Amino acid sequence: MADLSQDDWVKQLEADNNAVILDVRTEAEINDGFIPNAIKIDIYKGQEFIDELEALDKSKNYYVYCRSGARSGQACGIMDQLGFENAYNLEGGFMEWEGDVATPD
Repeated sequence: MADLSQDDWVKQLEADNNAVILDVRTEAEINDGFIPNAIKIDIYKGQEFIDELEALDKSKNYYVYCRSGARSGQACGIMDQLGFENAYNLEGGFMEWEGDVATPD
């Protein structure tokens, strides 16, 4: 797991053809907007969160974010324990995000 600044996170993500963006916020937070193409798995769902992670391809590179960077850091730690090869935490989270934002339909 690595904590990356927004600039590093974006640069690495754009150059990565094996990348998956993972949003670990709640549904209410996601309703305020999200990074386009993100997979949404709420970290507060406990075992369901673990089960949904286990269903993902562990060989991909995961770019993980939450509101502030704390929960996504926890998620990256859990992913490491589950055997994921690469998980990158967005420092500052969605609160400091300056890139594109999508909204739910």
